[in-house]
Amino acid sequence: MAGSTTTAERGARKPGGTSSARPSRPGRPAGGRTRLPSGRTILVTLAALVLLAAGIWVLYGSQWLRVRDVPVTGTRVLTPAQVKATAAVPLGAPLVSVDTDAIEDRLLRSLPRIDSVAVERSWPNGIALNVTERRPVLLLEKGEKFLEVDAKGVRYATVDRAPKGVPLLRLTVDQSPSLRRFDVERLTREAVGVAGVLPAPVARDTRIVGVRSYDSITLELTGGRTVVWGSGEDGEAKARALTALMKAAPKAGHFDVSAPTAPAASRS
Repeated sequence: MAGSTTTAERGARKPGGTSSARPSRPGRPAGGRTRLPSGRTILVTLAALVLLAAGIWVLYGSQWLRVRDVPVTGTRVLTPAQVKATAAVPLGAPLVSVDTDAIEDRLLRSLPRIDSVAVERSWPNGIALNVTERRPVLLLEKGEKFLEVDAKGVRYATVDRAPKGVPLLRLTVDQSPSLRRFDVERLTREAVGVAGVLPAPVARDTRIVGVRSYDSITLELTGGRTVVWGSGEDGEAKARALTALMKAAPKAGHFDVSAPTAPAASRS
């Protein structure tokens, strides 16, 4: 009959016309209760927090991992005391908080003789400074003193005495047309490059590396001997040619390797 209600329909509803089935809320159990963390989970979390706090205290708050030593290695002309004073490592500070990059910057900026430096934490109580100093390959006369030039062409230090075995660099390029294309710094690097490829016996005997222009580099050796090198190009080929030429003409006083495929030697 119209308007009649079946037994199944009556059973699906509560008195008052509401349904007995309730949809469960997302993220919650069907019974409506929130699941709480287990006791084990709480203990593990607390233990992790305690360990984290203890680690932070050990690194920053305790007296165990603080800077007490600043060992310096690699110095030749500089003294460890000079390096330490310039580095200004904060003694007593937590080792983990020391700014090693700032220490490196101070050393390179204030001590031009240093070519590179490794600043490392040496656990548990040290900041180690491993210094590599520049080595002179040429010298420029500066009044009665000498300006050291390294293998990169960097003029980095003035000294009272010329280091033994380092040749003078004599630049006479004031009127050279090559200055229009190559400045003094470039010509200095060319001379450094020549000094770097010289055979060991020649390097020991070299007293002056003369530069008049880009294409005119000469060497003055002991015993009044001279070498016309030409430009800095083909340096290794010129070095081989000079070695062979000196063996073939040991009594010669003048060598020309500006064209390494056609070297020449003469007595004067």
